[in-house]
Amino acid sequence: MASWSSDTPCSCDCFVSVPPASAIPAVIFAKNSDRPRDEVQEVVFVPAGTHAPGSRLQCTYIEVEQVSRTHAVILSRPSWLWGAEMGANEHGVCIGNEAVWTKEPVGEGEALLGMDLLRLALERSSSALEALRVITDLLARYGQGGSCREDPTPFCYHNTFLLADRTEAWVLETSGRLWAAQRIQAGARNISNQLSVGTDISAEHADLRTHALAQGWWDGQSTFDFAQVFSLTQQPVRMEAAKARFRAGQQLLQQQQGGITAEVMMGILRNKESGICMDSGGFRTTASMVSILPRDPTQPCVHFLTATPDPSRSVFKPFIFGAGAAQAPQVLSPTFGARDPVRTQPRFQTQVDRRHTLYLRHQVALGLIESEQREACPWDPSPPFLGRIGGGSSGRSSGIWSRRAWRLRGGCFPGSRCHPHRSWAASSRPLWKGRARCMPEHHGAGVGTGPQCNPFAPLSLVLGGQLGLCLNKVCYFPVQ
Repeated sequence: MASWSSDTPCSCDCFVSVPPASAIPAVIFAKNSDRPRDEVQEVVFVPAGTHAPGSRLQCTYIEVEQVSRTHAVILSRPSWLWGAEMGANEHGVCIGNEAVWTKEPVGEGEALLGMDLLRLALERSSSALEALRVITDLLARYGQGGSCREDPTPFCYHNTFLLADRTEAWVLETSGRLWAAQRIQAGARNISNQLSVGTDISAEHADLRTHALAQGWWDGQSTFDFAQVFSLTQQPVRMEAAKARFRAGQQLLQQQQGGITAEVMMGILRNKESGICMDSGGFRTTASMVSILPRDPTQPCVHFLTATPDPSRSVFKPFIFGAGAAQAPQVLSPTFGARDPVRTQPRFQTQVDRRHTLYLRHQVALGLIESEQREACPWDPSPPFLGRIGGGSSGRSSGIWSRRAWRLRGGCFPGSRCHPHRSWAASSRPLWKGRARCMPEHHGAGVGTGPQCNPFAPLSLVLGGQLGLCLNKVCYFPVQ
């Protein structure tokens, strides 16, 4: 089974900030999920549940034993599989995973995907440490393996994980059934498609060092460095690119030490120069997530998800667990039952359209944006830049949006008094008149009040304090 080649696209980036690196008393988690460019990610809410003794659970390829109780989770996942690329649960546990290749051969048989392990850990744990134990126990019992993309040509890898909760974070890196983990109790940390746990190992598989010694990868005398011992001796070009992204991510975090916020994390995820926000080699950033996990247990955790590709041209929509949490149908992909290419044998011989409503509207909006970029703005000598949402510390956009494009993206203008009963994705007209009486001014950040109002306006993000979007209720609401 082919699992890796020199032109295999591989790119994901996870970040975490633990006080005092954070600007507020909270752990902040972030991830860009970089996948095949036409793959659709949906956002799925799964409520807590109880299960009968002896129940079995169907994951992407194999069944596992079900536990008696599972926690509520919000997941961003490739719509063809059972697991998830990233997500959170009702207890404030967040996990993201990444592909990695080591000296240990990848599993050729179908087992648990790293994305299955991620979802299982979220459903079964109430802390980052407990999630780590869930993953390592499942690895020992079922192993990891199977193709990780919807394609007849297999694409397999080992997994690394970034796990976070309200108090701390863990980096868990695997090589087959073996693993090593590092605990992060302060500061900022990132992972990028390579082993990064070196000599600072907080926990490890019982046979990790004896296996390395038996394989001749370690002499048994020198200091044991997991990344050095298990990484491929000759790093291919793509892995070198991962190193560059890892270093760039470190620098971006270091520049904001002590001042890291959700907005800062969004800005990092939108950074194209570093390759963190990527589109190359058939892969692109297909979804993104940022979570705020307050140290104060009385404060709710807030999880921002895009549900659309390219965070530099997507809006992060907040989700909070609570009594009103429910599935948003606009970000749920269609299902195909027994006819699904992942269920038929041999797998992935046909293709189906998995695009959800928001994904389709996002495509239309981007098409409109790109066409408008080619037209000169009649009241501005410079062409309008309509397509990118900036991630600056001010929380405001570095681009501007047309009314039609913004409406197609499922929203209303900053400063507007949106109707809470109107469907977010089905909004049929601009809703800015309720508060402002006219469009926001083209050259200012405020709301225009004069008779001459331009039909373009700077987009203020949720954290900029102008508007909010409640994903589980599927509507916009003003932020007071």
